[in-house]
Amino acid sequence: MRVLINIDVPDLQAGIASYEAALGLRLHRLLDDDVAEMHGAACTLYLLRNPAGSSATATVEISRDYARHWTPVHMDFVVDDLDAAAARAEAAGARREAEPVAWRGSTCITYADPFGHGFCLIHFDDVTYL
Repeated sequence: MRVLINIDVPDLQAGIASYEAALGLRLHRLLDDDVAEMHGAACTLYLLRNPAGSSATATVEISRDYARHWTPVHMDFVVDDLDAAAARAEAAGARREAEPVAWRGSTCITYADPFGHGFCLIHFDDVTYL
């Protein structure tokens, strides 16, 4: 089984630039004008261009809003050097939302990307964790 992550962004080129600069992901291919396949993590991540205000689903009346929002699903990016990864993410426009939190052999920093999506950078003290 593989996991694919799909992230809605209002501007595909800005999304590609942000995820390349902040997390070191690289554009693998454009599937069309609305879908960019990104590689560089242990999973494949797709950025899907969906304008703000567009319908999120055909069956529920809710529209996309790219202001900071909360969702019960988010991404953790495991990094070898938390300080370097944090500096890179912040230089690319990610907004730090908390100071580093140590928990059960890991340290985590919470961020929001320029499109309102939350993500964490996490470093495990024990490299055998993964």
